[in-house]
Amino acid sequence: MAECRVPAKFEIPEERNASDVLFDLVEKNGSKTVFRKQQGTQWLPVTAAEAGAQVVALAKGLIASGIEPGDRVALVSSTRLEWTLLDFAIWSAGAVTIPIYDSSSGPQIDWIMRDSGAKTIIVETDGHRTVAESADAVDDSVTVFQIDVADGQGIVDLLTERGKDVADDEVTARRRTLKASSPATLIYTSGTTGRPKGCMLTHSNLLGEIEGVMQTSLNTLLGDGKRLLLFLPLAHVLARAINLVAMEAGVEIGYTSDIPNLIPTFAVFKPSLILSVPRVFEKVYNSARQGAHDGGKGKIFDLAADTAVEYSTAKQNGDVNLLLRAKHALFDKLVYAKLRTALGGQCELAISGGAPLGSRLGHFFSGVGIPVYEGYGLTETTAAIAVNTPGVVKVGTVGRPIPGNTVRIADDGEILLSGEVVFAGYWKNEKATAEAITDGWFHTGDLGALDADGFLRITGRKKEIIVTAGGKNVSPAPMEDIIRASALVSQAVVVGDQKPFIGGLVTIDPEAFPAWKERNGKSADATVADLVDDPDLRAEVQKAVDAANETVSHAETIKKFRVLPSDFTEDSGELTPTMKVKRNVVAEKWADEIAAIYTK
Repeated sequence: MAECRVPAKFEIPEERNASDVLFDLVEKNGSKTVFRKQQGTQWLPVTAAEAGAQVVALAKGLIASGIEPGDRVALVSSTRLEWTLLDFAIWSAGAVTIPIYDSSSGPQIDWIMRDSGAKTIIVETDGHRTVAESADAVDDSVTVFQIDVADGQGIVDLLTERGKDVADDEVTARRRTLKASSPATLIYTSGTTGRPKGCMLTHSNLLGEIEGVMQTSLNTLLGDGKRLLLFLPLAHVLARAINLVAMEAGVEIGYTSDIPNLIPTFAVFKPSLILSVPRVFEKVYNSARQGAHDGGKGKIFDLAADTAVEYSTAKQNGDVNLLLRAKHALFDKLVYAKLRTALGGQCELAISGGAPLGSRLGHFFSGVGIPVYEGYGLTETTAAIAVNTPGVVKVGTVGRPIPGNTVRIADDGEILLSGEVVFAGYWKNEKATAEAITDGWFHTGDLGALDADGFLRITGRKKEIIVTAGGKNVSPAPMEDIIRASALVSQAVVVGDQKPFIGGLVTIDPEAFPAWKERNGKSADATVADLVDDPDLRAEVQKAVDAANETVSHAETIKKFRVLPSDFTEDSGELTPTMKVKRNVVAEKWADEIAAIYTK
């Protein structure tokens, strides 16, 4: 039974809580810029003192509105500065934040409100309010606040006015009711396999994440003068945790939810740090590659990409020869510099989490000069429990445990975790907690392996293992990652449980599809549904499938695949808000397509 433990060099006092992250900054240097707020094309500074004063005003308004210590307050909003200010205000009132994705449906909100017992919900827009109020649990007993109000007071003005007679000392007293062991947040799992459960994270969990990350070599790239652009949903534990880490480290943070305009935003904001999920990195690579091919420079880009991967691999192995150095220097001028410029020109590192990145993509970005440090964690581990860091990195792994935590591999290959960041249990669900935590070890359901240096490699998902009719065990995730690397492919799902062979479902990327049609002489009006059996389209997908098949044994190869007529989306229910595939939904919705793999 392999195990890697990295001891903590810190202690979290019981009297400390997560709200101290901001108020410590106010006390130490109130004039320091903590946030950047977008106004048009400008990013205006927001100092620690300004942010602290706003949080106190909001907290006073919440107290005046009847919020008591321990109350749960739901927050439905896109990523924006007000999200963070409200999170701290909820803590400063002694309450517990329940983040809800701004894309959530009425039934999803209904379940979270009902399960958590929240009596207050904060929504961002009229649209969010309409959805929230459609939930049965959001009845007359629930207070609804709104951030943006076209005609009337938004939450900032409303709470500031409502709390003007509450003394500042009351907020201080409320903050001090919170201990490290107190619940800080209930984050409901995305529910890829069933009804969401509320992960109860304590203030100690959040502080343990901050301290653990700060004791890695990542802190060498964090600090004064650095900038983080956050665009992932703050309802997701990864974005929220990195938000706190950046604040603690003195990084200036900007927020945007305008995903279609990320590249222009990068050019103006010029982040030194980017946090994302693998699908975004795949999009950046595929878009750059497609643009080069469309511009007649495809061969140069492909050679440059191969060189970047070769250079990064050789560098990791400590063996970069003179010829490779020369090739890399040439392509740096021709290709890599342009990619770095597209990300703002000052990006020193990127962090990837939420799903496997894939070693080729990791080596590509590292070779380009934008090292992507992949990590691993779950909602139950307050985001990262393991991560690659500068000088302590192996591309293709998710790094070593952060200080204060231990990774163990069970006899059946399951990853077991313990330490500072591991959650306290599921909210009012003793049965689920007992099933997940045994003898102090959290059973992740993921499969992995530790190498001799303590680097963790994810090999699959225990519940997703496919067992063919012939008894062959197949882990679908690695093959799916390779298929998705194709510029034309959006999503891939490997199937074949209790079937005679492995099959696959593939969706086409709607952004790449128009250019592909033009290059291949297809009608501009043709839809994916029109071309699911088109020989050229299938041949393109087959290349991606072949690339995946080269990495597995003959018994594990995908023998047949179906191109689906539409892409997976969150609205259609096949994807979670963090773009993970809900396999149970896909299996049910596309049951006829799966059946066709084995009957046609």
